[in-house]
Amino acid sequence: MSDANVASLYVVATPIGNLEDLSPRAARLLGEVALVAAEDTRHTGRLLRHLGLSVPMLSLHEHNETARVEQLDARLVAGESIALVSDAGTPLISDPGFVLVRELRLRGRRIVPVPGACALVAALSAAGLPTDRFTFQGFLPAKGGGRRGRLESLAAREETLIFYESPHRIRDTLADLAAVLGERRLVLARELTKTFETFLDGSAAELLIRMEADPDQARGEFVVMVAGAPPRHEDEAGVVAGEALLAALLAEGVGVKQVAAVAARVLGGAKKVWYARAQALKDAG
Repeated sequence: MSDANVASLYVVATPIGNLEDLSPRAARLLGEVALVAAEDTRHTGRLLRHLGLSVPMLSLHEHNETARVEQLDARLVAGESIALVSDAGTPLISDPGFVLVRELRLRGRRIVPVPGACALVAALSAAGLPTDRFTFQGFLPAKGGGRRGRLESLAAREETLIFYESPHRIRDTLADLAAVLGERRLVLARELTKTFETFLDGSAAELLIRMEADPDQARGEFVVMVAGAPPRHEDEAGVVAGEALLAALLAEGVGVKQVAAVAARVLGGAKKVWYARAQALKDAG
């Protein structure tokens, strides 16, 4: 029986490069739905033409998503199924769609995932970094101060760190990674499933040198994967004392930067590690 027999919003993963990444189920559903809600109708139009399909489309992107909810909900209520797609990969993952899915689910509508390509999972599967635990941070802040602050807050995390980055910011991001995380191992995946798919492996400083020597290595969209921090070997009493000191200073209104400086001076260890812990405590409080 066809999935499209019940009016549903299908969250459809589309290719991130190679058109053969599209699953047979996704291709079938794109031809069965009454409407395709697309991040960019021009981009999705090329995919539909490749599949030999002619399906009505409606744009849904970060600037109009909220305004589209009522319109799309009305189509579902009328018994018409809709496919939600982004330009590449799985919708909602650093792409539009969250607002729509949240609102429709609150109204009791049927939301159906149609899994397929996802850049972060594809990259991690071939990177050779630990996969048992990882954190995905999407795109780092565009400005240097915000980017370095985010990296400092993550410096003590022991799981693999994953980011997306654009070609015009990749060099600045590598420079900040080198400054904050030092010699930590990185793997960069670019142009995934395309003709020039490349994995670059090394420290941030080493990869920056490679890009300066070969500017072609800075082309394309990037998945940036960073090895987690080494496990901490602190006794339980030391951990408790450190957390208690941080909490007490924060409770007195001392700023996170000053808290980190005091903790490093009194208890030892890297100031950036104490900064990350203090920031985490402040955010949790």
